[in-house]
Amino acid sequence: MARRFSSAYQSEPMSILALWARRLAVFSAVAAVVSIIIVRFGFLEVKPALMTFVGALGLAGLSILVALAGFAAIWHNGSRGMSAILVALLLDAVILAYPGYLAWQYNKLPKIHDISTDPIDPPRFEALARLRSGDGTNSAVYAGLYSAEQQRIAYPDIEPIELEVPVQRAYEVTLALVNKRKWLVIDERAPLPPRRMGRIEAVARTPIMGFREDVSIRFVADGEGSRVDIRSSSRYFEGDFGSNASRVAKLIEDINTAVDNAPKQKATPAAKGAVKGKK
Repeated sequence: MARRFSSAYQSEPMSILALWARRLAVFSAVAAVVSIIIVRFGFLEVKPALMTFVGALGLAGLSILVALAGFAAIWHNGSRGMSAILVALLLDAVILAYPGYLAWQYNKLPKIHDISTDPIDPPRFEALARLRSGDGTNSAVYAGLYSAEQQRIAYPDIEPIELEVPVQRAYEVTLALVNKRKWLVIDERAPLPPRRMGRIEAVARTPIMGFREDVSIRFVADGEGSRVDIRSSSRYFEGDFGSNASRVAKLIEDINTAVDNAPKQKATPAAKGAVKGKK
């Protein structure tokens, strides 16, 4: 009986809609991967390259509609093709899941792209300014008071880092964290006398699409301690889906942790002699 049922099922025609749903899903997946490669490696300008990705999402949506129509047809006439429909829907879900999450983030978060621990006097982009002067890029100048107010409401915990270590130590710890993250360092200046102000400028990338987001970190001596300010800004687009705030908050946490866990520096023989002399 089972063999007879299997033979009868195999004799049923394959649903054309099911086949097209799978073909559209596969083509959408290929187009999405190609668009990610184009953006990450800079084969085209970002905004034109994104049109390929938008097209891939459109194909995934069309594949879902065709798959649903195919399911209805199979239910009605008993033709084959459920496995093709399931493959199509699975691929479509994978393709649309992350963009769907980003769309939810975009509606939930403020439409800002420039985050700073010091909105009044944010770290400047100096070496990075020339990379933000092309068509379609955001200005190297800080986004302004409106952005600062939106940041204060959405991300109230982003504040300057006050450290009880010398400014040189703060600079070294932060530079090590930047290199560990594999950010592209464009400029680095240690906090040397007499001003004892240091700076790191680097380029970070978003996880999947690899959009470039620029980071400037400023180090200032504060008595025996130091103050660190961070600015992270998207090079493209008005909204950043919270990526810059997340980057700044994580770096603040890691700097504080690294400084707290760093071994105490031993006094040099010269310093010990000076202490004995005072006694």
